[in-house]
Amino acid sequence: MTRLKRAILNAMTDRLKVLMSHAGFLLIITLVVQILAVPLWAASDISIESPTNPLLNACCENIDFEWGGHIKALGTVSWPHDESMYGLAGADTYYDGNIEGRLKNRLFYKDLIYLEAHYEIILSGGNTRRKQNELEKLYPLFFSNSRLLTSSIEDDRRFMDLTHAIAEDENHTLYHRLDRLSLTLTPGWGVISIGRQAVTWGNGLLFNPMDLFNPFSPTDIERDYKVGDDMISVRFPLAGMGDLQFLYVPMRDPLTGDVEKDQGSMAGKGHFAWGTTEFDLMVAKHYEDAVVGLGSAGYLRDAAWRLDVTYTFLEDDAAKEGFLAFVANMDYSWSWWRKNLYGFLEFYYTSLGSDDYGKAFADPDILERIDRGERFTLGYAYMGGNIQIELHPLFNAYLTVIHNLKDPSGIIQPRAVWNMAQDFQITFGGSVYYGESGTEYGGFQIPDMPFLVKTSNNLFLWLSYYF
Repeated sequence: MTRLKRAILNAMTDRLKVLMSHAGFLLIITLVVQILAVPLWAASDISIESPTNPLLNACCENIDFEWGGHIKALGTVSWPHDESMYGLAGADTYYDGNIEGRLKNRLFYKDLIYLEAHYEIILSGGNTRRKQNELEKLYPLFFSNSRLLTSSIEDDRRFMDLTHAIAEDENHTLYHRLDRLSLTLTPGWGVISIGRQAVTWGNGLLFNPMDLFNPFSPTDIERDYKVGDDMISVRFPLAGMGDLQFLYVPMRDPLTGDVEKDQGSMAGKGHFAWGTTEFDLMVAKHYEDAVVGLGSAGYLRDAAWRLDVTYTFLEDDAAKEGFLAFVANMDYSWSWWRKNLYGFLEFYYTSLGSDDYGKAFADPDILERIDRGERFTLGYAYMGGNIQIELHPLFNAYLTVIHNLKDPSGIIQPRAVWNMAQDFQITFGGSVYYGESGTEYGGFQIPDMPFLVKTSNNLFLWLSYYF
């Protein structure tokens, strides 16, 4: 055996050992969760009375808790374009994988207080991660902190750093985090939640300009959980009218690590109803900018409609006073050929955009919002839609399309969900990006860079087990 063959064999053996150890670690976590879940779920039926401590007995009688979670495995195959940035490192067929475990718990004391915690552990890696590391070595000045590269979730901006990398190298990363950790009080006048939690505002189905805190991307297939943020949330019900909600979200400067006033958010939203029509009014100080928003939702015969409009006053941009964002959608469900169908159409517009995508990619107002996870597009106007057909009560097919109205270019996302067994689900599908060169989704060039910004077509298979 030659030295080269021996070196290759040793490297493959070492890599296999590392992957097996991490897979074994995830398996152990899974087994522990399953072993503990059964007695914990049945805890309400277990007697924990103490014959010598009546105070303890009284407390335990008022305590209850819930456990749950999931394990998900995702496999992806993608085909980078030769003219994309991956062409610099070899645009072959890329194979990637991701395994995620989430353990959820809620601890209740009467109806007055509860503590919620979600722990998650993620192992991901594959060709895409390896090629991105190669690109960082080839073009360190551009790719070291590039928004074009995917990365794991970090807590650099959040008040609490609850994310930790267990192991990582050029091929894979293993990290764990607390995605929820909040204490909720329910006095008679309202609800107070303190800690890491998720709040969703707005009526958008694909695009949601009123949702300022970790909104879903329009292309997200899985929307089970939003990424949590550290905040204080207070909600006041208004009897017979609606409710008021206030948020305070302290954030850190990712460069200094300090909590800064201009890095956080304070927001208030009123929700009111008049007949069958609902209204939302929002006012926020988001980072350095002031944001106002108005939303409404109602019915037109058997169809539901929604719309939101926001205006952001830019504090530190002398060239622009602010920008408008608007979203409107309508959805409807019906039966056809003994099949249940559901569909919606949505229009989205923002005045913060450009037809020159290379220039837009250098716009600090756009880049800042992309970096914070609030913005996912570069253009002005989009039309999106989704249709779902229930081929069988356990098998549903979906088709989502997002179209840039100015280019034109867009994304087509077919997928199917099969509930093949109790608590076990299979999702499979893909994403196809279309458009001519120079369009947003067909691929555009950043000045002075020898590649196109173009997302890869892909297929995926998602296995989910819930407990």
